[in-house]
Amino acid sequence: MYGALCRSVARNILGTNEDAEECFDDALLTAWNAIPPAHPQSLRAYILRLVHNHAVNRWNASRAQKRGGSQLPAALDELSEVLASRENIEDENERREMLEGITEFLRGLPKQQRDLFVRRYWYAATVSELSALFNMTENHVKVTLSRIRKRLQNYLRKEGLL
Repeated sequence: MYGALCRSVARNILGTNEDAEECFDDALLTAWNAIPPAHPQSLRAYILRLVHNHAVNRWNASRAQKRGGSQLPAALDELSEVLASRENIEDENERREMLEGITEFLRGLPKQQRDLFVRRYWYAATVSELSALFNMTENHVKVTLSRIRKRLQNYLRKEGLL
């Protein structure tokens, strides 16, 4: 049902079809084991979150092996200018406040900018994929994302989260 989208998210993070397929299978197994007691409001969002989490965990585990092709390092590098490192966010309350601040910022963006940001930094879509999807030039995608990151940074500073 959501296979193509889930595999695409995992492939963008991991860089290979084989790893993406394994990640998708792992996420489905996790969902199968969790859903009887859990009642997700949106099955699509729940499955995508599981796939994303499994892919990031797999990427972190394989990072030392330096596999190529993943979009996650590029996306994380772009955001590193804006967000504090994990070492600087010391406890769960600070992480939660940061997440709430980012979520609130995203709610205030126009839909296209919000979708562009989420697809780049959550789904790890490439700039060329975003360019085709949003009917924008690659340069326009890069400039728009840069401006959104700058606005996010200013917003987080204003809210006292940075």
